[in-house]
This record gives sequence, C-alpha cells and structure tokens, in this order.
Amino acid sequence: MERINDTLKRLAGREDFQKRYEMQRRETLNHPDVKAFLKSHEDELTEKMIEISMVKLYEYTNQSKQCNKCPSLEGCVNFMKGYHPKLVIQRGSIDLHYDKCPRKVLHDEKRKNEKLIQSLYVPKDILEASFDSVYEDDERIDAVQKAASFIMNYKPGSRQRGLYFYGKFGVGKSYLLGAIANELAKKEIPSMIVYVPELFRELKSSIADSSLNEKIETIKKVPVLMFDDIGAETMSSWTRDEVLGPLLQFRMLESLPTFFTSNFDFQGLEHHLSYSQRGEEEKMKARRIMERINYLAEPVIVAGKNRRI
Repeated sequence: MERINDTLKRLAGREDFQKRYEMQRRETLNHPDVKAFLKSHEDELTEKMIEISMVKLYEYTNQSKQCNKCPSLEGCVNFMKGYHPKLVIQRGSIDLHYDKCPRKVLHDEKRKNEKLIQSLYVPKDILEASFDSVYEDDERIDAVQKAASFIMNYKPGSRQRGLYFYGKFGVGKSYLLGAIANELAKKEIPSMIVYVPELFRELKSSIADSSLNEKIETIKKVPVLMFDDIGAETMSSWTRDEVLGPLLQFRMLESLPTFFTSNFDFQGLEHHLSYSQRGEEEKMKARRIMERINYLAEPVIVAGKNRRI
C-alpha cells in the first residue's frame, strides 16, 4: 500500500494538481480572517511557518465561525459539530483550537438545567409559543406589547424589570412566557421557566439527596428566570422564607430579570403568602416577598376567554 507522503509527492508533480493547489493557496491567504490573523502576528511568523501551516489555514477558511454558515446546531457544517475554529500559533506553526459555538453553549446549558431540575419540562405548545398567534387578540394586546418591549430593549447585564402576568385560568399567561423565552433564545439569551408547585415539591425532596443547594444556585443565577403559576403551590414557611425569599433577594441585588404568572393579583398573592400549611398568619414575611416581586416585575393583567375549554 502506498504511503500517504509518497502519494502527496507524486500528486505534487502533476501540473493540474499544482494549479489547483496554487489557486487554493491564493484564496486561503486572501481570506479576510486569515489576512487579519497574519497581519496581527507578522512579527512572529515566517514564510516557512505559513507554508507548512497552509492545510490548517485552508481548514479554517472552510468552516463556520460564530454560526454564520449553520442553519442550526443540528445542521452545523464544521468538522466538529457545535465547535468553531480559532487560529493560534503553537510550537512554531499555525494551528487550530476549537471552542464551543454560542448555540452549543446554549444547548449544553439547557441540557444541564433540564437534567438538574425536572420541573423545567413544559408542555409542547409552550415550547413552541410564538407572538405571531397572540397579536390579533385585543384582550391581551397590552401584555404582548410589554413582553415585546422587554425583548427589544433588554441587554444582558442591564437593570430591567420583568413582568408579572396575572389573570384567570387558561387566558394564555404561560404561553406568553414561552413566547418570550423563544424570542430570547433567538438572541442567544438563556432563560428558564419553572413551574412553581412542582419546583417547591422537588426542592423539598432534594434535601434528602443533598442536591438542594446546587439546584437553588442554578435557578437563582439564570439570566432570565420565569416563575410559572406562583400562588398555585401549597405554601409553607420553609418554601417562602428559605427558598423563595433568598432566590428573589439574590436576583434583586444582581438586577436579573424575573417573570411571573399567577391567578392572583399582588394583593391576592400577598394574602396567599401570609398563611402557611399550618394556618399561621405571617403578614410581615409575606409583605417582604411582595416587595421583592414588585421590585423585580411590573404587574400586567392578561384578560380574555379560557382557551383550555
């Protein structure tokens, strides 16, 4: 069997091969990113180093950077799906390092969060929610416009108030959260929707397997957090004071956008938070929670008919 080096030498002697090679060489060296890299490292590079690295440079030019050639993560055109190349100088030659692309980072973060918090799973219609299907509904136009305004104006790291959607059963409050999450995903901004009753049940059971702190850390630091159906849970002093309170306090101090849906308006939710499972009335503690929610989110009523019927 002919060795590859011998094959390359034999091919290199052919005129048509040399012409194709020279054409590819010129195209590679004239690639804007390659030219910029060579220019910025001209003091470190020699003609010989560039020549022996031509295969790496050619490999770099034919791949997607920052997902600019890929329709999706599944449709990634790169040699390593979900990773984009970066030119570096290493051991006297030009080499490639591969880093996760933004879509791969979001995908891995989502998979990690879903594995850690089972209550992240939401109905399929929520996952596929879109603003296109709610704009024609006059009864929800105010809520939709405020949601759209948040998406257009939000910049990671900036202080921006979330929204507290409240209204009757089945009017589309959770659907709006899904639509917001999908629009944020298009801008590569991670978000998390948690169904509050299931979340609190899960956190309580996590005390036994010592995963409580890890789960709380994951929830409280997510860039955009959405509490779905707060007020539907069975309230206890522990979930209110040891879980919900610290979560909201952290997000308030860090100016992290937080959204809520509820069947209660602010007054109704405060009343709900005032009573524990044992019937104890603790109005001051409930008021502290409501102050944090009011700081984090603007109340917006969502009206309309029950679409679940």
